[in-house]
Amino acid sequence: MKLFCLLFLVGLSVAQAAPPDSSRVYPTMPSQLQPQTQPPAEAKSRFAMLDDVRLLANGLLQLGQSLRDFVHKTKAQINDIFQKLTNFDRSFYQLSVVTSEIKEEEEELKKTTTFLKANNEEIRNLSLEINAKINSILQERSLLQSQVGGLEEKLKGLSESMMPGEQLSEIKSLKDVIDAQESTITDLLKAVKEQHDQLNQQKTKIKTLEEKISIDHFQDATDKAMGSDSEIPDMFEYLTGNSTGEDTDLPVDCSDLYNRGERNSGVYPIKPNQSEPFNVYCELTSGGSTVIQRREEGSVDFDQTWEKYEKGFGDLEREFWLGLIKIHSLAGQGDSILSIELEDWKEDRRSVEYQFTMEGAQAHYTLHLTHLSGDLPNAMGNHTRFSTKDQDNDNHQDSNCAKNYTGRSTDYYTPGTGTDSTHDTTT
Repeated sequence: MKLFCLLFLVGLSVAQAAPPDSSRVYPTMPSQLQPQTQPPAEAKSRFAMLDDVRLLANGLLQLGQSLRDFVHKTKAQINDIFQKLTNFDRSFYQLSVVTSEIKEEEEELKKTTTFLKANNEEIRNLSLEINAKINSILQERSLLQSQVGGLEEKLKGLSESMMPGEQLSEIKSLKDVIDAQESTITDLLKAVKEQHDQLNQQKTKIKTLEEKISIDHFQDATDKAMGSDSEIPDMFEYLTGNSTGEDTDLPVDCSDLYNRGERNSGVYPIKPNQSEPFNVYCELTSGGSTVIQRREEGSVDFDQTWEKYEKGFGDLEREFWLGLIKIHSLAGQGDSILSIELEDWKEDRRSVEYQFTMEGAQAHYTLHLTHLSGDLPNAMGNHTRFSTKDQDNDNHQDSNCAKNYTGRSTDYYTPGTGTDSTHDTTT
């Protein structure tokens, strides 16, 4: 801009200085003495110089205009470069945060792998010990069978010789005792074999789980690194009108969805009374149940903070916790039934049902239960408050059960026992 002003002043000075040169007065002759001839060559030269100066001034003005446009364009490009540098710094910072999270998850994965390897080694040692015991029992059984065979021969010889009836009855009772012991040994061998098969099955599941955890953590780390700049919607966030369309016709829960004729289980949006709409997993194969928690293969870490347990976490299609705020909004609509279903390594299943109510956040989501049916004794403690590793609300003043029993799911603890009531639950 300064260069443009300087050029403009130079051009203006030249333009103002030109008229006096072109109108300079020379001594004149009287009209009768002045001949009618062409202007002298000096005057022509001055006019030519004036035209050149004007042409130069116009050129300088155009150059100044071009320089001004160039300066504005350069300034805009510099601003754009600064904006891109700012975006790059932000992206680099986000990538640094993701890298730190990946490192933390890698450390947790190493700890989990070490723990699984230790358990695997313990199971292997236990399996070897059981095999050794089985071999020992088999040897004792063979020895006992040989002894029984020899005893039978003796009994046969004694029976051929005329022995008193008392001795025969005593020998018969002894044989019955031996038969009973052999039957007991057979049952014991069968039980030991079942335990051995169960240990092998657990060992296989642990190995599969270890491989799956490694693959899942690697995939999660890759997805985070590849999509650090993209915004992935959180399935536990409340939905807006734009994401659900007209939300006035949404079901209040999964039972309402079932009554409308839906029979395919999956993730659906609902809108309980006095709540914004949100996604839930509906179990619709045997009635409309809203699943508030599922644990199957251990892919989700349930050792979370109070904030996470209030909001919810996990994957609604796999393992998850719906969130205390959403569960409270569901329980506040009227009579609700809490159904808990458990399955162990042998695929043995048990369940229990309660009629329940839940208080709000100020009462730490205190749970009130009335037992209805089921074969799980003392499955949940009544009038218990929710606790997490960073917010201790149980009745134990000397310890934090949620912190001591780390990695559990729902942290409602039975008062006076420290028992964690961890279950797969639906309402």
